[in-house]
Amino acid sequence: MAVTLRELTDDNRDAVLALRLAPGQDRFVGSVRASLDDAAAYPEANAWYRAVYADDTPVGFVMLSWNVTPRPPHIIGPWFLWKLLVDRDHQGHGYGAQVVRQVAALVRAEGATELLTSYVPGGDGPAGFYERLGFVPTGDVDADGEIIVRLPLTAA
Repeated sequence: MAVTLRELTDDNRDAVLALRLAPGQDRFVGSVRASLDDAAAYPEANAWYRAVYADDTPVGFVMLSWNVTPRPPHIIGPWFLWKLLVDRDHQGHGYGAQVVRQVAALVRAEGATELLTSYVPGGDGPAGFYERLGFVPTGDVDADGEIIVRLPLTAA
């Protein structure tokens, strides 16, 4: 099932805020509410966020720093996949990979040559997910100890 990215509106906000992580995943990614709080706390990060839908069901949330001037340690960019959450009841269907591919296409169309993200190291974390999608380590670690990886974006 293909996913679509939709703006948060008054009609879908509660359903998107109700998305939940699987047990133990909160050490790797924050909730939707925490993500929106982060976006408000760092306006210079130029947060771009969308609800992830499978048909008419909200199944996830994605947030990027959109074409920003990097200001480490808090603002990484210019194109940084800041948050990616797939609801615990909808994991394992390939939605996360579809979201990353859609986001990569969007930022490539804006002139980006790479998409950055970071992850908490750990055996049960998202390292393998990002590696399978083509992300490679940059050699950098952010202020919170997360490993920064990059997805090279070739011309479409």
